[in-house]
Amino acid sequence: AESLHSCIGLLGISAGSLLLAVHFYSSPRAAPLIPSTALGALLLIVSALLAYAGIRRSLRNASLLVSLCLTLSALWSGYGVILILAGQGALPGPGDAREALVPGLATFTLALLLVAVVGFLCGEPLLALVAAAVSLASAHEVALHYSSSLGPSAVACSHLMVCLVGGYFALGRIIYFLTKGKVALPGTDLAEKKAQEQGRGIAGSTNPFAAPGLLLNMLSASVFCCRFLGVTHRLFLGHVPWLWAASTYQIGICVLSYRAMDVLMATAFGFTSILKFAGGYCLLYPTWQPEEPSFPTPFLVVFSILFAVLALFLSLQSPVDGLYLLVFVTYCIALACSPRGFFAGGPQGVAVAIFVASALVALIHLYNVRARAKIPTGKGVVKALLARSSLLKLREGPDLHAPYLGYSKYADAEVLTYACSVLASFALTATGDPQAPLATVVIPWVVVGGGILKLLGGSVAFARGKTLESSAFILYSVMWIIWGLTRYGGLCGTARSFHAVVGIVSFMLFNSFIVFCSLFLNMAWFFYSLTFTLIAVSFLLDAIHALPTGYDIAATLIFGLVSFYCFLAALSSSTFEGCCLPMGGPMVQLSGVRAGMTKCLHLPARKASSVKRIADILRNGGTCGIPTDTVYVLVAACNRPDAVEKAHRSKRQAQDRPMSLWISSLKQLEPAKHLFTPLLWDFMEAAWPSPISLVIPRGEWVDFLGMKDSAKYVGTPQSVAIRIPDCSVTTHLIDLVGPIVVTSANPTGEADTTHHNQVYAKLGNKVDAVLCGGPSPENIASTVVDCTKIDSGNIGFFRVGIIPKSQV
Repeated sequence: AESLHSCIGLLGISAGSLLLAVHFYSSPRAAPLIPSTALGALLLIVSALLAYAGIRRSLRNASLLVSLCLTLSALWSGYGVILILAGQGALPGPGDAREALVPGLATFTLALLLVAVVGFLCGEPLLALVAAAVSLASAHEVALHYSSSLGPSAVACSHLMVCLVGGYFALGRIIYFLTKGKVALPGTDLAEKKAQEQGRGIAGSTNPFAAPGLLLNMLSASVFCCRFLGVTHRLFLGHVPWLWAASTYQIGICVLSYRAMDVLMATAFGFTSILKFAGGYCLLYPTWQPEEPSFPTPFLVVFSILFAVLALFLSLQSPVDGLYLLVFVTYCIALACSPRGFFAGGPQGVAVAIFVASALVALIHLYNVRARAKIPTGKGVVKALLARSSLLKLREGPDLHAPYLGYSKYADAEVLTYACSVLASFALTATGDPQAPLATVVIPWVVVGGGILKLLGGSVAFARGKTLESSAFILYSVMWIIWGLTRYGGLCGTARSFHAVVGIVSFMLFNSFIVFCSLFLNMAWFFYSLTFTLIAVSFLLDAIHALPTGYDIAATLIFGLVSFYCFLAALSSSTFEGCCLPMGGPMVQLSGVRAGMTKCLHLPARKASSVKRIADILRNGGTCGIPTDTVYVLVAACNRPDAVEKAHRSKRQAQDRPMSLWISSLKQLEPAKHLFTPLLWDFMEAAWPSPISLVIPRGEWVDFLGMKDSAKYVGTPQSVAIRIPDCSVTTHLIDLVGPIVVTSANPTGEADTTHHNQVYAKLGNKVDAVLCGGPSPENIASTVVDCTKIDSGNIGFFRVGIIPKSQV
């Protein structure tokens, strides 16, 4: 799979460069070979392919190819949209295409040059050559727009160089496959590269997406830098594709940063994506209105506070990144102090600082992902200072982002969702001009910030098993989106009707259910959901023309302050051990609700260290729920009678459903082989490993497994069910512990458990740990075969499970 995604990435880059080479070679002609609209559409397709390759490649290990693919994908998506606009006549002026293209091309010239430098320094000559060639092509194209003496052939030659590198790579891979790996051209042996990457490790930067995200900050800043420095003469529609491409990609990088378990950088990218959407909206607005849009000043002050708090916490993880975020604090303050917003010189001057800072920090991240010797970011100094403090201790370790129920591929996104609630609530304080509802830049703050990003956070919460929290986040995001689009889409004045009232009442009914459920969660969530009801009430009163003066402002301020406290509490709990800012306990405690939270460990089955911890628990007399080749089971070590008895009690085991015995190999029965008939032994060899349990006569062979007093709980006085499971995790655990006693992980008489969450729900307070493997591969239990009379030529079936009779 890694080979496939690397090939897709490099060949996709070559395809895009070939399209641009053909375009520039034919541009002096009256009719180019590829029209602008068609070229733009093709570049969008290639950019989507590159994004896929970069994301899929990064899910396995960090590589410079990730940054190269994602950066080029963002470049060609913005470039493609501008070409489509030009082809459709949306950029009619003689210099409009140049004004639109130059900021993005200048940014990617520097960004790809940084990638190329790091590639040469870290032993990636092929990728470095590709990045350098595209950087040179972008620089030539910028020069071409300002000087006709440099012909388009120079740009085409640089793109052709990329095509040649891609052709060399394709030839190398073809030779490699034809010779079955015996012949590999230099730089094309991906197996060797994989070994180098695994040996090098990624200890310096666990988030390979931070560098592309920082490069996208350069892109948005360059649009305003070029205007400030006089490179471009105005801000207009042609710059919107760059800003919105950067914002869209940054939302994607925000999600991927959660996948990389980097909560703070993911939150930072979520914040900056909102600023980019707002900037694009401001540039788009003058296309239908002559005046520039106004900014809600209180909101920007609040945004600067959120950035400052995030910078403080991020500086504990990486002081360099924390100091970098302070530039955005300055940017928000500059926007708040400038009535013209993005069009004013103050924010544009700060954008220059953002551009320079983003380039420097991106270079550090790019280098630290690949190099053995890391550029220091100050993390060690912070850890040394905090080590002297008895009050504050940073949360670290492999289980830092582990959820309570099972494991998740994503870190917790609650910090971002609470922040979006703060942004949306304070955006509501700007009432705006009812005659020109779109003149206030609230759609980006409310719809994008409060809606789309909260929806993203709700999806991540759902992936982490937080059913109530995810339901609330998704409900609130829908409310923000509908409200933002109706009120600031000019529909608010006409929407005050019976139908609007019914819709708002429906939201209030849903939210009342969330308020009730939050009583069993914690106090902070109760007040968070309750204060949102105040906002829904203000919408309802407004719909029936009964809104008291100032009520809506008071309601939004209360909700904003509660959300801000939750934001601080979530930040502190994800950064420090212990509870710095308490969320409070459940206001109503029921027997069995969230029972055993601190007693039962949850360990991901994909980690060998987790299996080792389960083995230690079993050796010490514990009972555990584990995944198998069929459904989840409850196990105890054979040589611990106390544990077997505990499992028997916790299951309320019925006499007609005795516990069974599992081994990992027939070698464990070799000392007792003489006690089995040849036919039975041959049948066991043929049947296992598989989901087939064999009920065999009880005999002296049981004593060879060291069962001692456990034997009375296993099987019946006449027979014992035994099996070797067809599951590597289970057999590895048995290798570590020895034979285990097994029963299904559910109270007797109930349905089989097919997910680790069900094990928690049914037995969570009665077992010591659960090995979490997600959904079971099968929803049907094993087949149980009666082999007590096999020597007379007869077998029977106590239960026909996943394996049919005919196969047995």
